[in-house]
Amino acid sequence: MQTPTSPTPRISVFGHESANPSAVASQFGGRSDLSLDCDLAIFAINAETGIAAETIEQWHAFAELQTPRMIVVTGIESGQSDFDDAVLIANRVLDQTITPYLVLHDEAGLPCALISLGDLTVRNYESGKVVIQPCEPEHETLVSEFRTEYLAEMEISGESAFAAGMLFPAIPIWIERGIGVDIVEGFIATLDLPSAS
Repeated sequence: MQTPTSPTPRISVFGHESANPSAVASQFGGRSDLSLDCDLAIFAINAETGIAAETIEQWHAFAELQTPRMIVVTGIESGQSDFDDAVLIANRVLDQTITPYLVLHDEAGLPCALISLGDLTVRNYESGKVVIQPCEPEHETLVSEFRTEYLAEMEISGESAFAAGMLFPAIPIWIERGIGVDIVEGFIATLDLPSAS
């Protein structure tokens, strides 16, 4: 008897070329052919260039389908593209998003870690692999207001809301450094796909 295997999710990636959707598609095993027939739609956005009207239309095309959607914010390493700005833009023209992680920077101002608003752990990527550690007291103070909002939203929505297409996480990523890649993969793993026999 063959053991059921988990199918690979069909992922479509959308976004203006400035957000490099083809690199995002390549990283997460997706396609950038703008297909609405998918298990997950990832929208790559870059705060510096905003969100194109075509991308907004594509986002709303999924609303009736209740396809799980998420946003990845690229270009965070440029210094001009800010994750918080990208989230504000997305909230205004797409849907209300959630931000499970916020960006922490090194002394040179480059993104180096992400802090979880769920449990206040820090995912440090400086060594080339993910090192999870407790956050510093000053970080806890800095993110306290964001954390309160995030926890309240999660209490209302529940853990399964993302897979049900009703909760839209926004994740900062820097593919070359691995920042945020593991988090996106974690969300992909929560998709409720029928088992293949």
